[in-house]
Amino acid sequence: MASSSSSSSLTTTGVYDVFLSFRGETRKSFTDHLYEDLCQAGINTFRDDEEIRKGENISDEILKAIEASKISIIVFSKTYAQSRWCLDELVKILNCKKNFQQMVLPIFYNVDPSEVRKQTGEFSKALAQHRQRFDDKKVDEWKVALTTVADLSGWDLQTMTNGYESKFIKKITEEVLREVNRTYMNVAKYPVGIQSRVRDILHLLQSRRHDDIKMFGIFGMGGVGKTTLANAIYNLSFQRFEGCCFIANIRSQVSGGHNGLVGLQEKLLCKTLHRKKLKIDNVDEGINLIKERLRSKRVLIILDDIDHTSQLESLAGQRNWFGSGSTIIITTRDVQLLSGMEAHEKYMVETLSRVESLQLLSWHAFGVPIPLEEYIELSKMIASYTGGLPLALTIIGSHLRGKSVQEWSDDAEKLRDIPHDDVQKILKISYDSLDDDTRNIFLDIACFFIGHNKNDTCMILEACGFYAKSGIRILIERCLLTTNGDGKFERLLMHDLVRDMGREIVRK
Repeated sequence: MASSSSSSSLTTTGVYDVFLSFRGETRKSFTDHLYEDLCQAGINTFRDDEEIRKGENISDEILKAIEASKISIIVFSKTYAQSRWCLDELVKILNCKKNFQQMVLPIFYNVDPSEVRKQTGEFSKALAQHRQRFDDKKVDEWKVALTTVADLSGWDLQTMTNGYESKFIKKITEEVLREVNRTYMNVAKYPVGIQSRVRDILHLLQSRRHDDIKMFGIFGMGGVGKTTLANAIYNLSFQRFEGCCFIANIRSQVSGGHNGLVGLQEKLLCKTLHRKKLKIDNVDEGINLIKERLRSKRVLIILDDIDHTSQLESLAGQRNWFGSGSTIIITTRDVQLLSGMEAHEKYMVETLSRVESLQLLSWHAFGVPIPLEEYIELSKMIASYTGGLPLALTIIGSHLRGKSVQEWSDDAEKLRDIPHDDVQKILKISYDSLDDDTRNIFLDIACFFIGHNKNDTCMILEACGFYAKSGIRILIERCLLTTNGDGKFERLLMHDLVRDMGREIVRK
């Protein structure tokens, strides 16, 4: 893609965000200022060079540039209609709007929209002159194009900002940014069970006042669908905010050495402020920049897969860092990281029901929501084995796609003894983050104490030299362990796949 920081070459291949159509009288004034502001905002903008406009007919290269743009901005000035080149551009732009659903945004620069719509004043004079040189069919085509584009929603310098060009340009750039940044997150190939969970989360978010600064946590075990839900919520919400940022896989990005927390701070600010580049020297500077630049902006920020307090403190430490009406969503496996939030600001993602599990497995295995008749019993057996974990259903269903009944039966038998490696890798991330004492407690519970009384288990483990109460609390916070019952009747429970992961670690 061509760089947006310099005038785009006509020989450059790629897709432009914006094509600028304008008359030469504004090239070195308004259009130049608009072009620079769009470029500084990171918007890939096409503006032709002066030399290109020599000649009677519009060039093929210009026509291709129009086709390769997502948005066309037309700057109507007093002499716009005097140029056959501009009028031919206009016809081409409207054809692209009709055929490719491209967006067209007219700007009325010291021209009344009605003058363009009805072709009065200078536009009437220009078209009358054209009739002396060109046939009526061509001129009538231009007239229709002028009327059509003037009826579109656009910007009028005199009515929007009372003639102040800098404010006018800023508003245009902000609107264009909202349009070019309408990028949706991939949710799921087969979104089984997502709609009801998204509805529950949105209900909790909407229970707060509209102008509140919302911080919301989505937590649960690995593979249960936290990121998928965050993606869906982002898609439904991001267009209502001034700035948006979805930072995925934060745990991996920090540990993978991608410039660490400073790199994430730079990404957050560039995305929400619509800037191409921003240099931060250290985390403390980044914190101050986030507070200074975003405290008056209504933003949507999603921080995906947080696994350490420092990540949250560096990116969204306090609500007052952000403007009124902002929403910050955090996904994590560790509910302890959400300790500063109220109960209605947290959502635990539950595993899928039996019906949902069978449906998701079937979609991935057969491409339909109901298993083929000869596979029904095996499908129920495997769906039950996954314990409603979407990750496992997706991986195993895809693995079984196209296999015979006998192959399904063989794999089902194997899964009972040897857990699927791809599923185990995801689940083991939570285990790997534990300290040695808590790891040993986890392994002992997985092998010997599932279903046992919590207090009795603590006594046994503490007698063996473990810090059992602390360890069990951490395992619950990390969604590796659950309990049911109260007080002396409280028992330890573990998801079957998590249990199998623990036993496999011991076996190896």
